Amino acid sequence: MAVSPDYLDHLLDQFAGFGAVEARRMFGGVGIFRGGLMIALVSQDTLYFKADAASRDAFEAAGLAPFSFAARGRRMITSYYEAPAEVFDDPEVLAHWARSAHDAALRADRAKGARAKPKAKSKPKAKPKPKRKTGGARPKARTARKGARRTASRR
Repeated sequence: MAVSPDYLDHLLDQFAGFGAVEARRMFGGVGIFRGGLMIALVSQDTLYFKADAASRDAFEAAGLAPFSFAARGRRMITSYYEAPAEVFDDPEVLAHWARSAHDAALRADRAKGARAKPKAKSKPKAKPKPKRKTGGARPKARTARKGARRTASRR
C-alpha cells in the first residue's frame, strides 16, 4: 500500500483546482482530507474517491472498481472507488470528482451524527453516608470518660 512521494506531490498539485486538502499517512497509504473529512485515499500510487449511494453509479458506469483489501481471510470492499484516468490530465475534472467525493463524505458524516444516540445527562451521584461503627473498638471520648470515672473512683 506504499505511496511514492513524487506521486503524492503531483496528486496534491492536481487538487489545487478543488481547494485546500490535507494528506495524512495511514495504514501504509495516504488519506486525503478536506475540512476534517476523508474524501479520498491513495494506495499503491492509485487514487480512490469517496462514494455513496448517490454517487456510486457514476463510478460503476465508468467501469471503476472499489478499493478492497484482505482482512481476517476475507475480501473487504470499501466505499472508495478508483478515480478515472482523466483526473490526472485535467484539474477541472479532478475538481468535479473531488466535489462529488466531498459531498458523499458530508452525507456520511450527517448520517453518522443522526445515528449517534445523544448521551443522557447523568445526575451527580450523592456521596454515600459514612457508616456507623457497631461493636468493635469504642469511641475515644467514651473511653476517656470511663477512664476518668475509674480514676475518680480510686480516690
